[in-house]
Amino acid sequence: MSLTQGASSRELLLEACRRNNTDLLSTVLSDFKSADELASFLNTATDALGCGALHIGAQYGAYEVLDMLLDQEGVEIDGVEKREGDTCLHKAVRYVNSLSKDEWEEGQAIVDILIDAGCDPRYVVQVTSQPTARLTSIFRIRNKAKLRPVDLTDPRNTELRSLLQKAEFTMLAGDDVVQEDDDDVDAGSASDSD
Repeated sequence: MSLTQGASSRELLLEACRRNNTDLLSTVLSDFKSADELASFLNTATDALGCGALHIGAQYGAYEVLDMLLDQEGVEIDGVEKREGDTCLHKAVRYVNSLSKDEWEEGQAIVDILIDAGCDPRYVVQVTSQPTARLTSIFRIRNKAKLRPVDLTDPRNTELRSLLQKAEFTMLAGDDVVQEDDDDVDAGSASDSD
């Protein structure tokens, strides 16, 4: 970037995430004409350490910016940053751990919004034996230190630990749970009809 030019879209995006600046983020998002173009930009824009917008927003507790980013179609929510191998959920837990005990509840909202958006606390990676080969195995990945977000949680923060454990269980059992529609409850049995 030369001295006569302003900041790039990538620089503005990352700054908006650091400062929880929704006005700046709105300006950046409005520059893109299509949802695909915007999603590609959001999924590839990283800082020098390989952290994307969601990672930075989670790291700095930028709730409003995260809320706006998570509303964008096609945003990759379980991306892994390069340095530590963290997902944005790992970064959010680290953020909560950096807060005083009195601020944990406020910080937990960052973790909660990410889980509500579908971030996987177990994080799954599919591995192939060769780049062109078929899928050979699926395993749970943690960050480079082999830690899941729940493993990073301050042991004294039982509420956050419980939230992450519940999210893990929900993800594991999600396909096994049968949910009834409210419409079906009052319909009665088929034999009651004429």
